[in-house]
Amino acid sequence: MIKADLVEKVMDAAELKKPEAIEAVNALLDGIKEALIKGDRIELRGFGVFQVKDRKRGIGRNPKTGREVEIPPGKTIRFKPGKDLRNLN
Repeated sequence: MIKADLVEKVMDAAELKKPEAIEAVNALLDGIKEALIKGDRIELRGFGVFQVKDRKRGIGRNPKTGREVEIPPGKTIRFKPGKDLRNLN
């Protein structure tokens, strides 16, 4: 599924015109992005949790040369699926 598919789903579910649905999807994604940039935890009940986590410093390897490369510490985004999403049977 791509962003255009999400826009179509919003159009159908909320009975919106395409420009309104695009605006709604963009507003949602921008809100999630801004919250993650601030380091906030985003919990969507029944779907899952997005969280910013610290990434440790490490040593990697360049696959072409085999040479060791230092990986700096940083931040990464983790997603933990909710109970309803985990049990997709």
